[in-house]
Amino acid sequence: MADCSLTDEPLFPARLASLPADIARPGYDRDAVRTGILHLGPGAFHRAHQAAFTEDCLAAGETAWGILGASLRSAGTRDALAPQDFLYTLALREGGREALRVVGALRGILAGADAPRAVLAALDDPAIRIVTLTITERGYGCDVARGELDEGDADVAHDLAAPDAAPRSVPGLLAASLWRRRRAGIAPFTLLSCDNLAGNGRVLHAAVTRMAARRDRGFGDFVAAEVACPSSMVDRIVPATTAEDRARIAARLGCADAAPVVGEPFAEWVIEDRFPTGRPGWERAGARFVTDVAPHERRKLRLLNGAHTMLATIGPALGCATVAEAVAHERLSPVLARFWAEMAATLPAETDAAAYCARLRARFGNTALRHELAQIALGSAQKLPQRILLPCLERWRAGRASPVLIAVIAAWLRGAAAGGDPLDGLARREVFAADEWRAPPLRGMIAEECGAMARQGLAARLDALCRAPD
Repeated sequence: MADCSLTDEPLFPARLASLPADIARPGYDRDAVRTGILHLGPGAFHRAHQAAFTEDCLAAGETAWGILGASLRSAGTRDALAPQDFLYTLALREGGREALRVVGALRGILAGADAPRAVLAALDDPAIRIVTLTITERGYGCDVARGELDEGDADVAHDLAAPDAAPRSVPGLLAASLWRRRRAGIAPFTLLSCDNLAGNGRVLHAAVTRMAARRDRGFGDFVAAEVACPSSMVDRIVPATTAEDRARIAARLGCADAAPVVGEPFAEWVIEDRFPTGRPGWERAGARFVTDVAPHERRKLRLLNGAHTMLATIGPALGCATVAEAVAHERLSPVLARFWAEMAATLPAETDAAAYCARLRARFGNTALRHELAQIALGSAQKLPQRILLPCLERWRAGRASPVLIAVIAAWLRGAAAGGDPLDGLARREVFAADEWRAPPLRGMIAEECGAMARQGLAARLDALCRAPD
């Protein structure tokens, strides 16, 4: 993961004082920081978003909220950051400007084969009051469309059958930890999902509660009543860091950072304010605390994440490799406008969708970020239901045509079919589980669009969609 040959020395604490004056760095005593948050999934997004918000709290003197990362799979981030005492650089890029900040909020990372037992031991500490998560849709062990624990998942099934063994799934890990804390008389931690899931707190709460109830009914009742799972909406574009990024950042630092992260200056975090055992003052860094995150989440999932999925589905076939290339493409740019118009009609009337989409278009066009469409396309089978299928269903039920949404579904099916019959995927894939997808009218629309794409080609179909009346 790292290439530390860029300079003679890697980034480490003793070098902070000698960094160039224009590079921000921790001004607080890191040795005085205690760990109060355990984060599952310490990848680039977490380090560019939640950890950066927490860094501002530590800088303001809230020293009880250091972060311990944990990865149940890859040890790459830990191995890269351990020699740096878990310092890393956050590079915020827009146009020709780049601001660097060395972040010190991360206190360590547990990873590898022994991580589940090590995480359980760490979570026994009463000082851990919040567990945050960025593990993607696939990590929840859930049927995302239904918001239910997937008891047929191999890791979930293992944890249900052997609750005292080393957990393999995230719901199993969290339920096992809550069981241990309850037996030790330690208050439960708050669970804060930071993933792009509709009702992410509700989904996480349902999964952990079900896991707990399968172990013991009384324990399930306890988790249902006592474990807070606020929902949150997170937003910052964070592309994968490249070798070019690392070289450029090293030249600015005068030393090599093995795992810097790159993102846009814009960041948003909207959180339901339910933290029974306390929380950092994230609002000092710009977070907003609300009673209901759903309107913010729905707008972002459909207009930003939905657009990303659309561009990642169609863009590569037109020769686009990045989001910035896709939004500037002569055929995709008008399709994006039509896509947003269809999506905006599924949002409440008070949503200022036009202004939001105008800001999104500017953010998507940030050529200083190389946001790869291939990165966005990863896990598309888990992303498609809430981002594209559900709004399409809502429009169909309301009697509204959705030509662009139908076209995205057809294009995705054709790609997933890999040369076979794309409608076989409609019947077989779990993401199309809703009965409406098998109903003749909607199935016929999708079949018709698949056929039109096969006859006319994708580019011609996009042109036709953009010429059609609204």
